[in-house]
Amino acid sequence: MERTTEDVDAFLEARGPTSDLARTDALVRAALPDLSRTLWRGVFWGGTEQAIVGYGDIVQSRPRGPDVEWFLVGLAGQKRHLSLYVNAVDDGAYLTRQYADRLGRARVGAAAITFSRLDDVDTAALHELLVRAGRTLGDTSG
Repeated sequence: MERTTEDVDAFLEARGPTSDLARTDALVRAALPDLSRTLWRGVFWGGTEQAIVGYGDIVQSRPRGPDVEWFLVGLAGQKRHLSLYVNAVDDGAYLTRQYADRLGRARVGAAAITFSRLDDVDTAALHELLVRAGRTLGDTSG
């Protein structure tokens, strides 16, 4: 994946201003208003071509290989669902795991939240998670 210079607003507008992708972007921006927003493109984990809106710039350590430039929070629209990647750890655990039982109808992985529609998610809990993620400044150790 590589950071692009593409206009994020144009990318979202192409999906429709009331799409779940645009609505989720608005939620992320409300929770993290001071973070930069960049469109990333390329082959993501699992080998699929992706476009991800990244919020905030971090350097993430990897267990094997060099550190990578990445985003604190990433938003991707898939064919049948949205994925929100939250690369933040607090109290030794990924924030996504700490909020898993509060997020509503979403699948939660170590650093990913996947949901079919934004209306399936408890947006108050998601907002709280994102605000906490912003406070960690991308601490992904642990």
